[in-house]
Amino acid sequence: MPLAPLFPVVYPILKSAFPKCLWTGDINSREIALTFDDGPHRLHTLQLLKVLDKYDIKASFFWLGFCVDRHPETAKEVCDRGHWIGLHGYQHISFPKLKTHELKQSLEDTQKAIAKACDLDPKLICDVRPPNGIFTPRTLELLQQWEYRPVMWSVVPEDWVRPGVMKVLSRVVQQTENGSIIVLHDGYCGGEDVAASADKIIPLLLYKGYKFVTVDRLWQQANIQAIKAN
Repeated sequence: MPLAPLFPVVYPILKSAFPKCLWTGDINSREIALTFDDGPHRLHTLQLLKVLDKYDIKASFFWLGFCVDRHPETAKEVCDRGHWIGLHGYQHISFPKLKTHELKQSLEDTQKAIAKACDLDPKLICDVRPPNGIFTPRTLELLQQWEYRPVMWSVVPEDWVRPGVMKVLSRVVQQTENGSIIVLHDGYCGGEDVAASADKIIPLLLYKGYKFVTVDRLWQQANIQAIKAN
């Protein structure tokens, strides 16, 4: 059963239930974030980088540690272009399936892999997106305890099942609004179409007046809003 129609319904419920996650940016701002999961991939990611360069935008990537270890040169290429880097676990395993020490080890190993490949301070790599978008309240407690920032999404076109570039484009355009966090995939599962999809999505959203920013920028907005609320 296609899950894409369910995401717009489920998203606002989850956002209300788990407000400490980053689900969206400022709803009063035209700034949105384009994010990519499951990479880096030596072909899909490099093809995607050409598209991002073409439109001169910065995106955010949530990486699997084993993919970074497999393609460190691709990881370095992404980082050198100024894109934001986050964690997706060492392997694509839902966090609730891992014991506490296994989850901690998975995140630390991914941090180390990225830090080594990209010559970054591991402490700067603190954004985490749970594989499959699955977490529990306990997961969030642990991430907060370990000083990670949980990042989710608001636009999920289900591109990993490869419904076709035009279907992905349609879903993204219909669902995107101020502050949206769009998730696509550039890894081994579903990444075959990511460059073509991005090449359709980006110019259309730019034409609609949206500005692409990184997840870090959306966190800055969230912190400002929290200060104002207090």
